[in-house]
Amino acid sequence: MADSKAKTTSKPSSKKKNGYDADAIETLEGLDAVRKRPGMYIGGTGSSGLMHLVWELIDNAVDEAAAGFAKQITVTLHRDHSVEVSDNGRGIPINKHPKRKISALEVVLTELHAGGKFGGGAYGASGGLHGVGASVVNALSIKMTAQVDREGHTHELSFKERSAGHFDGSKFAKSHELKRIKKIAKTKTGTRIRFWPDFDIFDKDATVDVQEIYDRVTQSCFLVPSVKIKVIDKRAGGAKEPFEFVSRGGLKDLVDYLSNGENVTEIITISGIDTFTERVPVDGKMTDVERECSVEAALRWVRSYETTQESFVNTIPTSQGGTHVAGFERALTRAVNDILLKDTRKLAKLAKENQHRASKDDVGEGLVATIKVTFPEPQFRGQTKQELGTPSVEKIVYNIIKQNLTEWFEGSGPKTHINAVRDKIATAIINRVSSKQMLDNKRRAASLGSTGMPDKLADCRNHGDDSELIIVEGDSAAGPAKAGRNSANVAILPLRGKVVNARKATLKQVLDNAEAQALFTAVGAGSGKDFDIEKIRYGRIVILCDADVDGSHIRCLLLTLIHKYMGEMLTEGRVFAAQPPLFTCKVGDTIHRAFSEEERDAMTAELTKGKRKVENLRWNRFKGLGEMNVEELAECALDPETRILRKLTMEDAKEAKKAIELFEILMGSDVSRRREYLVKNSSLLDPSVLDF
Repeated sequence: MADSKAKTTSKPSSKKKNGYDADAIETLEGLDAVRKRPGMYIGGTGSSGLMHLVWELIDNAVDEAAAGFAKQITVTLHRDHSVEVSDNGRGIPINKHPKRKISALEVVLTELHAGGKFGGGAYGASGGLHGVGASVVNALSIKMTAQVDREGHTHELSFKERSAGHFDGSKFAKSHELKRIKKIAKTKTGTRIRFWPDFDIFDKDATVDVQEIYDRVTQSCFLVPSVKIKVIDKRAGGAKEPFEFVSRGGLKDLVDYLSNGENVTEIITISGIDTFTERVPVDGKMTDVERECSVEAALRWVRSYETTQESFVNTIPTSQGGTHVAGFERALTRAVNDILLKDTRKLAKLAKENQHRASKDDVGEGLVATIKVTFPEPQFRGQTKQELGTPSVEKIVYNIIKQNLTEWFEGSGPKTHINAVRDKIATAIINRVSSKQMLDNKRRAASLGSTGMPDKLADCRNHGDDSELIIVEGDSAAGPAKAGRNSANVAILPLRGKVVNARKATLKQVLDNAEAQALFTAVGAGSGKDFDIEKIRYGRIVILCDADVDGSHIRCLLLTLIHKYMGEMLTEGRVFAAQPPLFTCKVGDTIHRAFSEEERDAMTAELTKGKRKVENLRWNRFKGLGEMNVEELAECALDPETRILRKLTMEDAKEAKKAIELFEILMGSDVSRRREYLVKNSSLLDPSVLDF
């Protein structure tokens, strides 16, 4: 019996040792789930996640304006890192919730999936169905204060670490009762919510970007005409004057605002309404509910090659598109092919080879478009609301857009505009087809063997993940680079001409550029849609340019080219920029390097703290890489043990695009454009004294 008892007690013991039983199953209640997994609700804990808290409150206020109840919204960034959003809408209800026995205000700010956007009672169409916005802000804040103007009083409820109550100076008393803090006019209504983010959850360097807020509220004003939104930045270094914006023309104004350059067509405005049936739970039962969906769109073509397209669901920007964007793009491409380009003479030769139909990219060259759908309870893919998932919307958008564009292409639009966009898209098709043929020919030539490589490439003996291609600026730098490299795994490709600006150029213009062609051929993995990172000949690309303005320009052009045609190299962290010094100084056997004048001066001060005199320090300034000898260049740019490399990212590529635009303004041949920029941006100068 003793033995059998021992065996019986040993079984639970082994389970406990395993550690996985009923006690190991953890449930998260209320806002704890948000704090445990913030990324599920706001996408992350960096700056974008912090900004998402701001968007939740702004979107709530904009919903109130879209419903016709608010005319003024104010966003205030306080010096203590708190953010406040106020509106003069109806004010969040303050009466007792019939089921929770606490105020509706507290329910909205403490319970997930609670709000006025469910069931269509308070809002016909709002930013989203999730209903977790304000409560998520509370969950991720150390404290929050909500004030509501209703029924002749300002009512206040505060939260400290998600517990309701009131602050009296630094003291906090828990309470579920609302506090009347002052009398107001009975007609005055509105809501003010201020929150202090919890930086135990957010990254220490997470920040609220006021420019992003400017952009977002500007968008909102276009979506809800006549609402005025003000942004006040009280933080150190913030703008002295508040930012204010109001629009009355809706999406048409937004397209005009986004258009850059000479216009090809007028702004085409489209609107329509249709219904769809959606199966949703009502009182615990799955029920077919009829939804009304309104579609608004505005678009035009301009004389550039980039596509600018923004989409919205109710008042929410959908940066990743969704079913409404899919319907819009499909309708646009179909209408262009079936109506606009039908029997176009310019495409007659391509029609014989069945290559005359426009792709989505052909239609999108120079297109500026906005699309907005409005309907109750939209279903998003993910809490961050960046992509619409409601399936029925795609067909509704497709039918409305195609019908209206067909009418415009068939003659309701100005004839000169119709002909101009027809010619623009036909040219895009011809360039795409000819570029593909040219690229195919070049690939076939490159695949014939080493003779297909650029003649200026000093290749390495071994290829693969441990090899690298160093792009150097000019032949003068190529000589020392070739002499100082490890030829086993380091290849040198000198640039002898100007790199094409891939931001503006067509695919054909890029392929015609000798420097771009040499880069694509050397890497050996194709370009654009045909780029295959599995076929690359080198594990990484290193850009080595002079530490001056011209070198920065070339680096920006190369980075833009790689971003557009070999983007995976950036996403996988395979592109680097070497950091050659601007100054060097030898003290004894030690060489000191400075990468700016400020750094040189700081080093000089450090080196002369003892008895050493400033005049005994001989700083050598390099005007270019070609001035370095082999040993110097190898040590600062080629030797993995001593060089400094900076990994380039997709964000660096986006900044490079902006930098190229500025280079063209300040260094290009368009004097009037340069004058306009200088007058606009030289606030400290008298424009009348500028000599152009």
